[in-house]
Amino acid sequence: MADPVLEIRELRKSFGALKATDGVNLDLVPGEIHALIGPNGAGKSTLIHLISGSLAPDHGTIRFLGKDMNGLNMAARARLGLARSFQTSSLAQEFSALRNVMLAIQARQGSSLRFFRPVMRDRSLIEPSMEMLEKVDLADRAHVPAAELSHGERRQLEIAIALALGPKAFLLDEPMAGMGPEGTRSLTEFLDGLRKEAPILLVEHDMDAVFALADRISVLVYGRVIASGKVDEIRNHPEVRRAYLGESQ
Repeated sequence: MADPVLEIRELRKSFGALKATDGVNLDLVPGEIHALIGPNGAGKSTLIHLISGSLAPDHGTIRFLGKDMNGLNMAARARLGLARSFQTSSLAQEFSALRNVMLAIQARQGSSLRFFRPVMRDRSLIEPSMEMLEKVDLADRAHVPAAELSHGERRQLEIAIALALGPKAFLLDEPMAGMGPEGTRSLTEFLDGLRKEAPILLVEHDMDAVFALADRISVLVYGRVIASGKVDEIRNHPEVRRAYLGESQ
């Protein structure tokens, strides 16, 4: 197996007596989708917050591209190439899809939001932004306000924004949430190709999507990884079937 892009060792986070993350070991290697599943309250969101930098761990290490990430905030981790999408949209709803991506390009270039200059005619922003929209099949929706895009299109726009930041890995937090069957199928196909851009740590409740996409699956229960392996291993793991899939022996 290739060297990990993301490597987590003995990660712990408690809130009072609650052990939200309890000695988690996890990694993500180039070209893969590694799915993280578990029941509500298992600690998935806490783990994503720890990896992205919005929470600090009590113990353990997070290494990204060989660099120790502890002490780095979200912005610093994003600049290193750790791209995160959220359960709820963080788009500028009043701006067009193109303008949303342009803002990300500006941030990557280190330029400020200089509204006094004609940014919408700035080819150094427009051309790479359109390239990102083409990658997510939104080029024909470039001038549509984010608020008028469908739920699935907004998810794709969030990924275009992440791509604009030059990601080395994606953290995708329940991208299928709120989607119907057709939208889920479409996004599943899209994510299947996205792994070519950068590996993906995927948190998802839709088990059909997980089983269709994942190269590996880790199962989190009460803050601990109880199993990790390929799809068939997880499908047939007795503790997983009991704890997560709701089956008795």
